[in-house]
Amino acid sequence: MIWFEDMPVGRIDLFGQIEVTREEVLEFAGKYDPQPFHLDDEAAAANPLFGRLAASGWHTACLGMRMTVDYWASLGSGVLAGAGVEELRWLKPVFPGDRLRCESEVVDARPSASRPDIGIVSKRLTIFNQDDVAVMSQTANVIMRRRPSRE
Repeated sequence: MIWFEDMPVGRIDLFGQIEVTREEVLEFAGKYDPQPFHLDDEAAAANPLFGRLAASGWHTACLGMRMTVDYWASLGSGVLAGAGVEELRWLKPVFPGDRLRCESEVVDARPSASRPDIGIVSKRLTIFNQDDVAVMSQTANVIMRRRPSRE
């Protein structure tokens, strides 16, 4: 089990690998972000920012969440809940065929002032493509269990 006490400032975790497929890009965009450059090759080619079909930034964020949840579950995470995203940046487009991975760094950790059994950890998540180019970053807070005292 990973506890709050196992999350010192500066801890870095590298994890995940997921391939972005054309089918998923179209399906996600069709349901949640139906902008032409996410759905249509010609419209995407005409967009000077993309030049070809691009994944929704929200799709990229969801892929990052999937890799994060899978990783922490494999370690027996003490995460109880998310407590908000302070910052989210889409740095570069993500395209079908890209392979994504994550890097997570603890940037702050503090025990709860009102609940001695939990702590709040702030993590910066960066998603990289197969060329090690950062495509997304976010800073988010999670509520974690504290290690039980041995009295």
